[in-house]
Amino acid sequence: MPSIAMIFLAFLQALLLLALAPLMTGLSRMIRARMHSRRGPGVLQDYRDIAKLLKRQDVAPAASGPVFRFTPYIVLSAMLLLAMALPVLSPHSLLGPVADLITFVYVFALARFFFALSGIDSGSAFAGIGASRELMMGVLVEPTMILSLLVVALIEGTTNLGSISTAMAGGQLQSPVALSLAMLAFAFTVFIEMGKLPFDMAEAEQELQEGPLTEYSGSALAVLKLGLALKKMVLVLFLLGVFLPFGNAGSDSLASLLGSTLAVALKVLLIFLLFGLIENSMARGRYMLSSRVTWIGFGVAVLAFVFYLTGL
Repeated sequence: MPSIAMIFLAFLQALLLLALAPLMTGLSRMIRARMHSRRGPGVLQDYRDIAKLLKRQDVAPAASGPVFRFTPYIVLSAMLLLAMALPVLSPHSLLGPVADLITFVYVFALARFFFALSGIDSGSAFAGIGASRELMMGVLVEPTMILSLLVVALIEGTTNLGSISTAMAGGQLQSPVALSLAMLAFAFTVFIEMGKLPFDMAEAEQELQEGPLTEYSGSALAVLKLGLALKKMVLVLFLLGVFLPFGNAGSDSLASLLGSTLAVALKVLLIFLLFGLIENSMARGRYMLSSRVTWIGFGVAVLAFVFYLTGL
């Protein structure tokens, strides 16, 4: 079991990631604006929006129930738990018992379930449509995520995220072809989960992807936006922790931790920049055609499993 000091450090790590999450979403919006030849909002706009929403009254629909009211806090708490367990600066997790691949997938599914259920519980027809779309995307994406992580777990012989990250950082690579394909498949699911085009359009409350947010307002909307922004940060760090933990601190020395901080910041920035460039080089796709595209990612994950069985 982790000590009190480790739990405290994990909590500080989660708060730091929460504080940086709106900055990364603001960066994505700035990239989109520049590629569209627009000035757009600044990278700090999300901080201003959240601060403004926190000062406003929280108004819930008359037909809504307790699920609608509690969902923003459930989503944010789930993402904070995952942020506490992520191996960020070192290959080791601060919360070893929680840092399990299966646990991560289930907590993501829990957050999605309540987010979709809140749209149904709001009593709004449009929010209900957005909720059904959110659940459908989960059905299309989660099998690819699970299969790609299963390949990594089978190769490394463990589902513990810290052990996998340590083995990968140490250069103990087995089945490099299978690992490369699994990484591509998992990155594909992360791209979709972050609400990128052509699948979704993030920060668009009138779009189906953000349909469950339609009836939220005030502080509840601010908390939910923080949770969704932190989800994007957690997904990127999850990708880096499993497949690209290189450059993380190998010791507790100050120089090693500073070098790891710089390496992690550069990797996160590069991932957001790459995803932003890919997103804004594509046209918006029809929702009914999403399943035809998500099968590509599932096919890559199946290929990774096949190459693992052949030892490549």
